[in-house]
Amino acid sequence: MYRNLEECIVDLEANGHLVRIREEVDPYLEMAAIHLRVYEAGGPALLFENVKGSKFRTVSNLFGTIERSKFIFRETWEAAQNVIALRNDPMKALKNPFKHIGAGLTAWNALPMKTSDSTPVALQEISISDLPLIQHWPMDGGAFVTLPQVYSEDPDKPGIMNSNLGMYRVQLNGNDYELNKEVGIHYQIHRGIGIHQDKANKKGMPLKVSIFIGGPPSHTLSAVMPLPEGLSEMTFAGMLAGRRFRYSYIDGFCISNDADFVITGEIHTNDTKPEGPFGDHLGYYSLTHPFPVMKIHKVYAKPNAIWPFTVVGRPPQEDTSFGELIHELTGDAIKQEIPGVKEVHAVDAAGVHPLLFAIGSERYTPYQQVKQPTEMLTIANRILGTGQLSLAKYLFITAEEHRPLTTHDEVDFLTYILERIDLRRDIHFYTNTTIDTLDYSGTGLNSGSKVVFAAYGDTKRELCKQVPDELKEIRGYENARLVMPGVVAIQGPDFASYAEAEREMQSFCEAIRAKGPISSCPMIVLCDNSSFVSASLSNFLWVTFTRSNPSHDIYGVNSGYEFKHWACDNVIIDARTKPHQAPPLIPDPEVEKKIERLFAKGANLGEVKLG
Repeated sequence: MYRNLEECIVDLEANGHLVRIREEVDPYLEMAAIHLRVYEAGGPALLFENVKGSKFRTVSNLFGTIERSKFIFRETWEAAQNVIALRNDPMKALKNPFKHIGAGLTAWNALPMKTSDSTPVALQEISISDLPLIQHWPMDGGAFVTLPQVYSEDPDKPGIMNSNLGMYRVQLNGNDYELNKEVGIHYQIHRGIGIHQDKANKKGMPLKVSIFIGGPPSHTLSAVMPLPEGLSEMTFAGMLAGRRFRYSYIDGFCISNDADFVITGEIHTNDTKPEGPFGDHLGYYSLTHPFPVMKIHKVYAKPNAIWPFTVVGRPPQEDTSFGELIHELTGDAIKQEIPGVKEVHAVDAAGVHPLLFAIGSERYTPYQQVKQPTEMLTIANRILGTGQLSLAKYLFITAEEHRPLTTHDEVDFLTYILERIDLRRDIHFYTNTTIDTLDYSGTGLNSGSKVVFAAYGDTKRELCKQVPDELKEIRGYENARLVMPGVVAIQGPDFASYAEAEREMQSFCEAIRAKGPISSCPMIVLCDNSSFVSASLSNFLWVTFTRSNPSHDIYGVNSGYEFKHWACDNVIIDARTKPHQAPPLIPDPEVEKKIERLFAKGANLGEVKLG
């Protein structure tokens, strides 16, 4: 397999998976715009050979399709899957030890390999300003590293086997950062580097950090892999590369001998600076907040180094393909972690973290005539307390009965739940809790609420296939549109404040209640533009679940509390844009015009078939 990024690029090009762009391209907005257009078309990886302001080449869209990703890892894919499966279910090796000898050898051969301190490392010292300073969206605070491998070691147990390798975005310039001396590191809650920094703070010492960029593609993927306990990212990187992770130390900092670039530095206790804005994976800007500053020690580059990058924005994007790749590698890991779970799907169209669909089991009371959620509520609590899943806001969960289900057929899955849910019993809120750092629908950074919609049993209603007459001609609320069976989007007045929304929603709910029960429409979405929301399933999922905070934005027709449990006849989700929410990502029209030259006949991308 590949010893470095260059070998991967040569292989991709030889097999029709990569196009070279020889025209000069501006790293300010242009490169990102080109990437976005090619990714949307399902196009090839892109090697930018002439980057304005930098001598280094850049590559993007390496993982843009699941097919290309599998091609990259074709020689090591199965072995890596086998090792992860053994970590998740060690009994497999005990039951059939000879079958799994190869997996053990794969893991053994993948142990990181430290090179002699006297071994010369083929790195040249450079500055941050020499790098391709790529700005992706017009309102971004500066240039960011979007595919970094951020390495830190446990201060209590130094060494590579107790290290953390994570992908946390790195701001290279802009804001208050002193160019070439400081960069910003944005890491979210539940991240390994945070544990290391906390330990370093308690010891009164700075945390040494190394940022690797490039190297074999397996190293990049390892930085985002949710690995089983005890399987280090460095071991997995070697396993997937089919070659041991080679490293050394310079000035006390770990150096990846295979990376194209390495940035070393220290994070000091309570040293933060404003980081952001940054166009992020929910489809909005994450705003400016204080995050740790890394004081630069040294920056290195290999001769002829290549800078890999990606662009994040409203899904689907390249990180969507990353997610598919991870799911295929880890397989049924969640089943091992949470007994009773059959499937959990973080819905990409809703920005991954805001919305989960899950299939559990219902075995607690098989003798009862009346079927209702019992075991699945226990499972829901486990899901919302597990790793990154705990950042979700909405969890829809059910159990199979009579026919198979999949969470990946979103319309069928939601239809199944809406047909069966008891809206007076099966909605469960968690208030004043944590949500995704990048989600601005809540009450503050990392703060918001969650809700579980649990459904099980016999069908309770037939869902409407067209807009019910009762939802038409309500004063102040117009353009009612069917989104899917049982779900209707309605346009309302602009959101002004939560105090005003309470008054509006009381009036709206009363107007619906006065027209009589509408059991066929259990979910109503109040929005700014119902034509947009109803135009596609993707639009519905994105708007509804990224623009609402369950505790503040869920209302109900004929709602009330029964022994502190909230109940209603029809759920209304207020998905209007709120003043405190982050702005959506909008491309620069002038840049969109400028990049047309690259897609003209005879240009390097002239043969790329765009949708």
